[in-house]
Amino acid sequence: MDPAAFLQDVEAKPAALRSLADGLDLADPWASIDVPRRIVLIGMGSSRYAARVAVTRLRAAGIDAVAEYASLEAGSPGGPGTLAVGISANGGTAETLEALARHRAEGSIVAALTNVPGSAVTKIADRVVDVSAGAETGGVACRSFQHTLAMLLALEARVTGGSASAIAGWVRAAAAATDDLLARRDRWLDPACELLAEGTAVFTIAPAERLASAEQGALMLREGPRRTADACESGDWLHVDVYLTKPLDYRAILFAGSRFDAAIMDWMRERGGRVLAVGGDVPGARRAVRYPGDDVREVALLTEVLVPELVAAAWWRAQPDPA
Repeated sequence: MDPAAFLQDVEAKPAALRSLADGLDLADPWASIDVPRRIVLIGMGSSRYAARVAVTRLRAAGIDAVAEYASLEAGSPGGPGTLAVGISANGGTAETLEALARHRAEGSIVAALTNVPGSAVTKIADRVVDVSAGAETGGVACRSFQHTLAMLLALEARVTGGSASAIAGWVRAAAAATDDLLARRDRWLDPACELLAEGTAVFTIAPAERLASAEQGALMLREGPRRTADACESGDWLHVDVYLTKPLDYRAILFAGSRFDAAIMDWMRERGGRVLAVGGDVPGARRAVRYPGDDVREVALLTEVLVPELVAAAWWRAQPDPA
């Protein structure tokens, strides 16, 4: 992995998103998929983060859907009427290949969602959807994560009777928001890094509907600069992570928008936790990072992880190679 190349990959997001939106305007990437009886989304790491958010939305729309670790010993049964979607940015995730092979043997329709056409996952799939994120020379799945989310929004539109071109509007709005954050980073990035760097760890918090932002943000801090970081869902934070605010110098990125934000901040004020709010002005937060469209859930989902990505890139480039 290369920190300078990772930053370049992140900076290329707006152009890649606009290209993706143009493609969604032209064609539905899931047009060849018959509406299934059941959907199983399968992946590891970032792919599973994106899958879990997609399933939250699908189930809210009344669709029978589940997101699973590809590494499960006994995953959901497949068969006719089941669409099994294997998500793998590099197209070669061994656990995902194994899970898809089982689904194929059981009679499921198998689809591959990948950033590498012709990769191993495409060889065992009935349908292939290219996330079209381009080569990520930094060795970190950043654009492919974002594009995977967009393609799963398009899958939702396909099975609920929506339009893939409608997703393009959210993608273009995310491109504009990303441009804005990148253009203004000289004003917010250094203070954000300073606020978060002083603690023993960074904790990322997001609503269930956008939990992937917290999970991916924490992963970026671990994968690049190798900092201690962990993610939690906003409501669940009050039951599991609140206990860490007492013994630790607690520093958090709070992706705003949960009805539990105020309760979280009550504990932060009482115990001296320091919070960087992203996407909203949260009372009690030390700093807030806003961007155009941050009040639209889908735009936030496609944009907000840029903040921890840029923090990770800054820390990573400032230190020796952690190997």
